[in-house]
Amino acid sequence: MSTPNFRFKQFTVWHDRCAMKVGTDGVLLGAWCTPILQLADSPILRFTILDVGTGSGLIALMLAQRCPNAHIDAIDIDKDAVEQAKDNFAQSPWTNRLAAHLSSLQSWQPDLPIPRLTDSPLKYDLVVSNPPYFVDSLKNPDKGRELARHTDTLSYEELICHAARLLKEQGNLALVLPAIAEEEIIRLASDYGLFPTRLTRVFSKPGRPLPIRILIEFVKSSSKSEGGTEEHSLYIESAHSPRSEEYAEMTKDFYL
Repeated sequence: MSTPNFRFKQFTVWHDRCAMKVGTDGVLLGAWCTPILQLADSPILRFTILDVGTGSGLIALMLAQRCPNAHIDAIDIDKDAVEQAKDNFAQSPWTNRLAAHLSSLQSWQPDLPIPRLTDSPLKYDLVVSNPPYFVDSLKNPDKGRELARHTDTLSYEELICHAARLLKEQGNLALVLPAIAEEEIIRLASDYGLFPTRLTRVFSKPGRPLPIRILIEFVKSSSKSEGGTEEHSLYIESAHSPRSEEYAEMTKDFYL
């Protein structure tokens, strides 16, 4: 039986009321996307983040820790998950910068508590997502249906389309997905002006020939970057340890 909470260095995540428990995918995305948050280091700027399918609020909490000037909206369609995320946010050191909302991505309209310099719609600097249905879809042996199982809630195209709607120009979308989704998500993203800038293929351990996940970051831009996509591989385990040196280094600010 899983424990009702998971303790990190600066916060605790209770997940007993959530379908999706604290897991490696969420920790990976929360730690991996932090380099793109350097824009928020300035005390003048206010960084805005949307966490889609927040569950217990894990990724939102990780980003609040790493990004001291960020306001983070966290949305989910599961009422119990939203209530749990609210409780986790309230017990964290960053409660004034975190807000959980019961909403689908398709219907979400931001109302960010930040000064507005123009009358243009409010947009996000970063959208992140580790939706639970992507993980569930891995159980389907039919690889075509694997990509389609979640269409009753949020398809890949809807995810991309609404992320593009909500992002600022030069804003970023960061996702953790099944490895099989790589080609499909890149193709869809290009249709909405989102181009990959970073891609990490995640393997369980050395010797395993196929990745199990991808971490991918897109930028919203009117044209494809000339710099191309920065690609890496990451192994979760080593031959002698459940955490490889690179995974331990990536997550050192979070795990006890």
